[in-house]
Amino acid sequence: MTAFETDEKHHFLPDFCSARVLFVVVLSAELLAIVLTLNQSIFTRDSLFDLAMNSLFIQWIALSCVGLLCIFKRYLNQLSAVKASIISYAIILLVSFIISELAWWSLYVYPYNANIISSAHGMFMLRAIGIAAIIGIILLRYLYLQHEWRNNIETLASSRLQALQSRIRPHFLFNCMNTIASLTRKSPELAEQSVEDLAELFRASMMEPSNLYPITEEWKLCQLYLRIEGHRLGERLAVNWQIDEVPDTVKIPPLTIQPLLENSIYHGIERLAEGGQICVTGTVRDNKIRIEIHNPVPAGNSEDLHKGNKLALENIRQRLQNLYGDNSQLVIQHDKDEYTVSLILPYDQHENTDR
Repeated sequence: MTAFETDEKHHFLPDFCSARVLFVVVLSAELLAIVLTLNQSIFTRDSLFDLAMNSLFIQWIALSCVGLLCIFKRYLNQLSAVKASIISYAIILLVSFIISELAWWSLYVYPYNANIISSAHGMFMLRAIGIAAIIGIILLRYLYLQHEWRNNIETLASSRLQALQSRIRPHFLFNCMNTIASLTRKSPELAEQSVEDLAELFRASMMEPSNLYPITEEWKLCQLYLRIEGHRLGERLAVNWQIDEVPDTVKIPPLTIQPLLENSIYHGIERLAEGGQICVTGTVRDNKIRIEIHNPVPAGNSEDLHKGNKLALENIRQRLQNLYGDNSQLVIQHDKDEYTVSLILPYDQHENTDR
């Protein structure tokens, strides 16, 4: 993303060169023409002709303003909000004055060759400029307030994501520190390796939670975490990876899969005397990524299991809701001896490649 694109994104003026903005302007101008026509005398002889003239006049002004704002958008996006507003407002008034003057001479004076008094000319110009001034200031105010509202929503969402991310950090860091402490005396080399792995996990936990990064990085973090837990659980912990179908171009939020593996160990493998195997599968179907984590659980502890998983899973669900809305899912399936969590995320090959 270039510096100009960044400024444009954070500026309150929209991209007047886009087809969407052009459509909205044309539609709004036509609605204004209809309102002005309806406001005229009910005894007018030809309402359709009046509507056509009003539409032509207002569309001239609207399209000319959009054209100039599109031409000067690079310059306007480099200015402060106040300066950009003043210049944009001046462009609207100047264009309205020029088009109104041209319309007066071309539609009223020359076609009829009439001796139109100057007061009628002044009233026409005052009416046209007055309407443009009111509409212009309302429009700029609306664009600014909409921009501020959008920024506030993004700030609140980012703060919420940060809060949710901060809840994840102490959870696995505490468990990892306990493992490292137990290794310090009996195996200093493994303890040192675990400290390095923990440093990578901690670095990932400090990432911006709204950013996406390659899923290959998430797999590496999962491997680091599982290696730390492997020092503690030994042969009781086994992991079966079936993720070859997931493209390396997939991008996901940081620390999305690792907490699910942690739940599998803490609420499943750790509670079984003989341990067990965690199976991680990944598929891509119909522009959806599906990551499934299966792990065995002790029989007869379903209530405790759901209660223990509730906080972590709800945390992840809220993070995904903030990022993807209803396009993401976290599906839980549980029977008497197996627990399965399915993570479903949207996947667009072009977006994930270019982002």
